[in-house]
Amino acid sequence: MARTLRVLAWSMGIACVAIVLYHAAAGNAAIPGAEDAGATVDSFGRFMGAVFAGYGLAWLRAVRQTPIPAVTVRLLAGVFLLGGLSRLLSLAAEGRPHGFQIVLMVIELALPPVYFWLADAEEQAVRAQA
Repeated sequence: MARTLRVLAWSMGIACVAIVLYHAAAGNAAIPGAEDAGATVDSFGRFMGAVFAGYGLAWLRAVRQTPIPAVTVRLLAGVFLLGGLSRLLSLAAEGRPHGFQIVLMVIELALPPVYFWLADAEEQAVRAQA
């Protein structure tokens, strides 16, 4: 389980940073359905990309520690879950978005419980070895 946590945490950090690089380069074209949204949405998207880069870097910083701190995993998973819940709120308030956004929402709602479950796996493994 500790290895699974490590692989998932690395994957999350790398994926977040890669997504940011794509969004920074493509602007509105990176957002399905927002290709012609204009300068305001482009500005907002690129700004939020910088915030998402920080989120990805936080995952990468956490996974470079031994053991990976459970409290950090839970905090970062909670932020991810909040993003999924925010998409759910948007769905209720504004209606169905582009299908890709639904896929992202499902991931954002399904993955945090896995992180919560694995959060202390490496800390437990280290304690068991001691």
